[in-house]
Amino acid sequence: MERKISHLQPSLVWGYFEDICQVPRPSKSEGKIIAFLEGFAQKNNLLFKKDDVGNVLISKAATAGFENRKTVILQSHLDMVCEKNSNVIHNFNVDPIKPHVEGDWVTTGETTLGADCGIGIAAQMAVLTSTDIEHGPIECLFTVDEETGLTGAFALKPDFMTGKILLNLDSEDEGQLFIGCAGGIDTIITFNYSKQDVPAAYFPIEIKVSGLMGGHSGDDINKGRGNANKILVRFLYQIMQKFDIKLASLSGGNLRNAIAREASAVILVPNAKKENVVADFNIFSNDITAEIGVVEKELKLELGSTDFPEFIVDQDITRNLILSLYACPHGVHAMSYRMPGMVETSTNLASIRMKDNHTIEITTSQRSDQNSGKIDIASMVESVFLLADAQSIVHSDGYPGWAPNPDSEILKITIDSYTKLFGNKPVVRSIHAGLECGLFLEKYPGLDMVSFGPTILGAHSPAERLNIETVQKFWNLLVDVLQRVPIDM
Repeated sequence: MERKISHLQPSLVWGYFEDICQVPRPSKSEGKIIAFLEGFAQKNNLLFKKDDVGNVLISKAATAGFENRKTVILQSHLDMVCEKNSNVIHNFNVDPIKPHVEGDWVTTGETTLGADCGIGIAAQMAVLTSTDIEHGPIECLFTVDEETGLTGAFALKPDFMTGKILLNLDSEDEGQLFIGCAGGIDTIITFNYSKQDVPAAYFPIEIKVSGLMGGHSGDDINKGRGNANKILVRFLYQIMQKFDIKLASLSGGNLRNAIAREASAVILVPNAKKENVVADFNIFSNDITAEIGVVEKELKLELGSTDFPEFIVDQDITRNLILSLYACPHGVHAMSYRMPGMVETSTNLASIRMKDNHTIEITTSQRSDQNSGKIDIASMVESVFLLADAQSIVHSDGYPGWAPNPDSEILKITIDSYTKLFGNKPVVRSIHAGLECGLFLEKYPGLDMVSFGPTILGAHSPAERLNIETVQKFWNLLVDVLQRVPIDM
């Protein structure tokens, strides 16, 4: 018999998660989930406040006998990455997420699930309404726009919270405790092109790359996954060296913090050379499949005829665009010497978009545990596009990393709780993804922090899935840690 989410344990957490899935919450459009939380707080007679950007804080008094414990902040973000397969009709601003159980996992199979960080929100709500767990004073912080700009964390005021311990619930690997994260910066490049008439005696061809796993541009960057933008541009570079190709359109990827899963281009080739291009594409497809097919089992490479475009991009920009995109670094740049096995510095060629006013916008995202490494890799990306005479190269303000503190009191408590509950010690590590904790430390320098969560695979992609068993372990750990919070001296 098919299991329903309402039958899963812990039932309170899963119930709230299912409720959250009904509330649209794209990044920068969190109004509906904020209103949902406000109604939740009012219904349960909980103190609620909201700051100017939409961050929410809901407070709960200590249970009897725990009034003298340190105040704990439970934290997750309200927004979710909105990704779907290209053949799926779904409006993330209106339509609910439709989770279902598949074996040991909860997923949608068509869109992102929003377990990042919806399961954290659900756990916070469960703590706020539970009557059978013991804890000191609780502050539940829900931040906005974590996925596309860390807007909520940047705007957080130093007097918004009072807690001295923060449990970040935005991790995706059960059995691992995170005590540090990478800082990041985005680099946005713009090319301005002129439209040219479509030449005679040329044949229009569309090239598509699809079926890639994609995933989180930090946590998944070292897993050998293909980037659709890089694969497509690699072929364009190869045939540009041999044939007089004309570029009509080029697009790929979507979000700055997701590895590009799909990309496409429309080109024109001389009528006399179209069979040669097809032959080269077949060889190229075999090469790419041999290189990454073990990892990317659903990789799909397509080439076919298409309608004539209305215009082509001028040749100078076509050449500079293809050369610079091919040269632009993507993937792991350096591994960590301080934490062996961990990525220290990386960069993601996230998206290519043809926009209004004859512009092509390229979005890249750089991460590093070291601020100097972050600046170095961003400068490397910039230098590639400077050589290509890009019209604009703009770096975001970036965000800081979270330096590990192995002597953290709450870390030791969490390690002890995990070991007692599950009979083995958790892995303690830093994460290459960006967490909001670095920004929290800037506003609240005395915060003692640790991050943990259940297992989520495929975050930031339609393959996102949440492991059922680990949600129970996540909840048990959270409850036990709250019971062990020390006295506020």
